[in-house]
Amino acid sequence: MVNVNVNNGTLSQAEINAYIAHGKELYPEKTIEAMDINIDGEYVDVDYHFSDVPFQRIRRITGYLVGTLDRFNNAKRCEVEDRVKHSLSH
Repeated sequence: MVNVNVNNGTLSQAEINAYIAHGKELYPEKTIEAMDINIDGEYVDVDYHFSDVPFQRIRRITGYLVGTLDRFNNAKRCEVEDRVKHSLSH
């Protein structure tokens, strides 16, 4: 469900649904959480608010790209523990 705020006027539910559908077409890879629709005479400004995208850190460890170590066997976990971590100093 998208939370919609209409300012400076009123819109029918069909019009609101059309703006939601248009937003989903414009931003298919994002999830619209809320919309602010500002009516200014014959003009309408739409401000979309999107849900946060979960972010997972990916690292290169012992030759593999991984996010977590949960699928490593004991030998790979030992390699991770024994490796030398290099720091960048300026």
